[in-house]
Amino acid sequence: MRDARGARQVAEGALAWVSAHRERFALGEDALAADGQVNRSWKPLGELAQVCATVCRHTAPPDPLHARAAGLMAFAWQETGRGELFLRLHRLEPFATYPLEVYAAMAAAGLRHAGYEEAAATVARTRSWQLTEQEPTRRLGVLNAESRSGIRQSDAMPQALRRTWLAGLPEPWTFEQSSGYSLTHVVFHLTDWGRAGPGYLPTDLADYLADWLPPWLDTCLDAGMWDLGCELLAVAASLPLLPEPAVLDDAWERVAAVQHPLGAVPEQGGGADHDGSPDFLSHYHPTLMAAFAATLTLGRLGDGAGAAPPHPPGGQGVLG
Repeated sequence: MRDARGARQVAEGALAWVSAHRERFALGEDALAADGQVNRSWKPLGELAQVCATVCRHTAPPDPLHARAAGLMAFAWQETGRGELFLRLHRLEPFATYPLEVYAAMAAAGLRHAGYEEAAATVARTRSWQLTEQEPTRRLGVLNAESRSGIRQSDAMPQALRRTWLAGLPEPWTFEQSSGYSLTHVVFHLTDWGRAGPGYLPTDLADYLADWLPPWLDTCLDAGMWDLGCELLAVAASLPLLPEPAVLDDAWERVAAVQHPLGAVPEQGGGADHDGSPDFLSHYHPTLMAAFAATLTLGRLGDGAGAAPPHPPGGQGVLG
């Protein structure tokens, strides 16, 4: 029997720390400025919304995790002026993709702004938008954002997927940090950040990851790469067949061991120094990823998901 206590401990601590620092996710006065720092404003807010949308979906309302995530999602939506800032940002940067990607996380939770969706759909129909050259994994993300926002359905996902590192089933010894982050996001986009379920992973990718994810995860945790390690744990929870119980138990024990008493998870390093307060910028992303991965893991374990669910018709996911 799998022990979910480690994942539960990490999830509760992580969301507690995020809740205590939610004002650090607030959009500043430069959110609409041409020279605004997107990676320090919209990106953290979008990541907060994405994780909270997943937590809400995979937990029941009586669960304290659900209540925390719902409160944080309401905060994130309020920060956007209940969607109005997306429309204003769109008028300033009509061909920027990051507003749509942030909006998609909120739309996935049922928070929608009709005016923004109409404006974004108009731009998404242009040849310029559809032909913009993007890195393959980013392209998958934009296509998924279009779909989950309801502004445009596209059949371009299979083509974008085939160009990714993961779809090439590369030699496992070529795995490194950059390819690791690429493969995790490919899985996140294919499974719609845990909403679609593991059946949407193409069979060949699922089989490949079943073989090689455990040693990659072990390598990352040994190296103190906690941020990437948590993303790999989220991928593990997205596979049709979960890794062996010993693999998951050991991984969550190690993440729990480096988690700060306040709940924050370090990006990398030993994580043994628990004195002082964790720095927000170097801890918020791995802490969110820890909550994300732990929630997906708890959802699978709670469902007794040891057997593979059926793939979509044809068994090939988006490659069908």
